[in-house]
Amino acid sequence: MSLREIKRARTRQALVSAAVELFERNGYEQTTIADIAAAAEIGTRTFFGYFASKEDLLFPETDGRLRAAVEAIEHRGPHDTPAQVLLRALSLVGAASDDLTGRLGALRLRFIQEIPAVRGRSLQLQLDMQQELARRLAAAFPGELDVVTAAALVGAFVGAVTSALQALLGDGPAPDPAAVQRAVERATAVALRPWLAHDVRQAGAGNV
Repeated sequence: MSLREIKRARTRQALVSAAVELFERNGYEQTTIADIAAAAEIGTRTFFGYFASKEDLLFPETDGRLRAAVEAIEHRGPHDTPAQVLLRALSLVGAASDDLTGRLGALRLRFIQEIPAVRGRSLQLQLDMQQELARRLAAAFPGELDVVTAAALVGAFVGAVTSALQALLGDGPAPDPAAVQRAVERATAVALRPWLAHDVRQAGAGNV
């Protein structure tokens, strides 16, 4: 990364950290963009060079998670299956950041339940991600998936992650994000078991 990119990344993280502190202390509705910018020591106009809205502060790693999943698809091994690729992407995301499993993840889940604007933004981002992943998977595995089965697989994957996080973080952040990540990966493997079992059967049939 260039020096300019490093500075931008630091400022972006400062905005997210400031927002989390203010949201937890004062509440979402009571915290303004001006408050967050001031806490991060930047101007309010500069804020919009990093985030389009206050809601987007709660989803800072969404693009990164999509990139990780796309990279897992593009760099799949010759014997990797669609379900295995998705599980690997989840593991890579967890290793790179605790955005899903830590303090911000718990705060985001709470606001999704309580605040319509945050819920709406979450649903839109989730829908966009599911559609893009399904499209990429169907293109990567044309002999195994069509657009419908790819959408079903991705829907099961995203639903498992979301439901597991709600169960684990619904009452607030867990003390160990790494433990939450491991639990989410186990839950997702359970949800994808039919596809994983199908993969095993297909591999066995190919060896007969």
